[in-house]
Amino acid sequence: MIEQTLVLIKPDALQRNLIGEIIVRFEKKGLKIAGLKMLHLSDVILEEHYAHHKHKPFFAQLKEFMCSAPVVAIVLEGLNSVEAVRRLVGPTYGSTADVGSIRGDLAMTNINLAHAADSVEEAKKEIERFFTKDELFAYKKIDEDLIYGD
Repeated sequence: MIEQTLVLIKPDALQRNLIGEIIVRFEKKGLKIAGLKMLHLSDVILEEHYAHHKHKPFFAQLKEFMCSAPVVAIVLEGLNSVEAVRRLVGPTYGSTADVGSIRGDLAMTNINLAHAADSVEEAKKEIERFFTKDELFAYKKIDEDLIYGD
């Protein structure tokens, strides 16, 4: 099913000049960019986005890291995009992530370059958290037939 998902390219990727490398991997996979912007995350957004970590001992450090530089928020669209993006990004720890994944190739620790929504339902919530409807674009790419075939 064609779906949308959210990716946040984190401050460590920005500091290491990896934004382009990460976006290229999504584009090469055949995912379409429906929205893209750079922003500083506020405490309010971080507390909402990472509510599941709010009472964990590392939460203050996570917030500090996520505020240390801008992030790039991207809405990607494609066939089973949530699962496809999660596989491209790879598991949390870069040192054990598969070679070929973003984290496997470019990260060593759990400071891990990108956030990817973990379910279709969560992706919808996250997209609404970071994008307005006016910031999302619907269009047909000329390579869609080649990517998806019949």
